[in-house]
Amino acid sequence: MRDHDLPALERRSRGKSRFDDDEPQFLKRGRPTEPLADPDSVPDPDTGERWSSWDDAVHGPQPHPDWLVTELAAKDTELGVLKTGKEADVHLVRRAVPGSDRSCLLAVKRYRDPEHRLFHRDAGYLEGRRVRRSRENRAMAGRTAFGRQMIAGQWAAAEFDALARLWEISAGYDRIAVPYPVQLRGTELMLEFVGDAESGEAAPRLAQLRPGAAELRDLWAQLVEALRVLARAGYAHGDLSPYNLLVHRGRLVVIDLPQVVDVVANPQGPEFLARDVRVVGTWFVARGLPAEQVDPGTLTGELLREAGIR
Repeated sequence: MRDHDLPALERRSRGKSRFDDDEPQFLKRGRPTEPLADPDSVPDPDTGERWSSWDDAVHGPQPHPDWLVTELAAKDTELGVLKTGKEADVHLVRRAVPGSDRSCLLAVKRYRDPEHRLFHRDAGYLEGRRVRRSRENRAMAGRTAFGRQMIAGQWAAAEFDALARLWEISAGYDRIAVPYPVQLRGTELMLEFVGDAESGEAAPRLAQLRPGAAELRDLWAQLVEALRVLARAGYAHGDLSPYNLLVHRGRLVVIDLPQVVDVVANPQGPEFLARDVRVVGTWFVARGLPAEQVDPGTLTGELLREAGIR
């Protein structure tokens, strides 16, 4: 039987009427709708404030520093951009409890969308980093869209984990050489702000300074101790230079550790470590520190022994 042999009403039932508003609507496969916005993450249009994200983030090591605001009633206010980088931008945020004197400044590192990152030479750094699911490992190796997102998440998680471990290891020393890792939420990393808490001015980079002889010796001694702490944790910074070392009130602080290298698991680990030492050693010698006090080869060997390789 053909369609023109059927009654008119039955023929219409085979097709969709333009007035069938009650029919269910199905989503097309592979095209999920946008998730509803979290009302707590939407800033107030007048003040720019939003509720603190402390409640649903991974927290830094305990005990938390006294200066850190952990109250759930706190609000975060964006104050501007501190710096832009190859893989992330760093913003300045004030976290404060309304109606009280409880507040602190935080450096908030937000990793860019994988399509907009400027750092693409990540293969060497990622050696030794594995996830449990083979699908995710294949995606990362193939640099698929999903794999690039996984890598972006690994940068943030690797930096947070390294900072937390280094903070705990160096807690027994007089000077802690890394900023306190406040919290991790997705690809957003909140850190201790290193600088003037009143003015919001960030501490200068080592590359910006022209220290005198005594200060130069002290900064080198601090750097060597910081490198020892890294080595004891099994790490090399991986991209160490005078541009990712801050100096605040005489304290040397190591920053920018997303590409931190496991010197044991990564076959290129010793090479990354040697390069770190060579780069910073060259800067100190150029500023007047006697070359015999630096000796990159000797220091690299000592650090490898600290890491348990030699």
